[in-house]
Amino acid sequence: MLKRINDALPELILGILIYEIVVEFTGIWFVKDKLGYSNGLLIGAATAIGMAIHMAVVLRDSMDMAESGRTRRIALQYVLRYLVVVAVFFATAYFEIGNVIVAFVGVMGLKVGAYVQPFTHKVILKLLGRGDESS
Repeated sequence: MLKRINDALPELILGILIYEIVVEFTGIWFVKDKLGYSNGLLIGAATAIGMAIHMAVVLRDSMDMAESGRTRRIALQYVLRYLVVVAVFFATAYFEIGNVIVAFVGVMGLKVGAYVQPFTHKVILKLLGRGDESS
């Protein structure tokens, strides 16, 4: 399903999940509030994955529009996406359901996932036995 939205989206989400697992297992040893840490990271991971899917959908839908409307739509969706992220951070802090700083670290998984996507792409191709394709 995700591949229908964008070919790189599943690999991006895989990179986010790998990052979140590494951060969870390395950081959990150093904090006193383990539940707050884990909840914050889970909230951040869910937000990062939601942002990745939203970006892919907006970009796909914007390609069908005229160029003048495309730029405006992408900019408005960008602002909306970050307003939602700020709302998630405020809700996390207000209801004390997780550590906001760790939630931010989780959202940064989107950046890490984007940087490692070419690597995850190559690994997936090798695992599927199509390592000789150049794409």
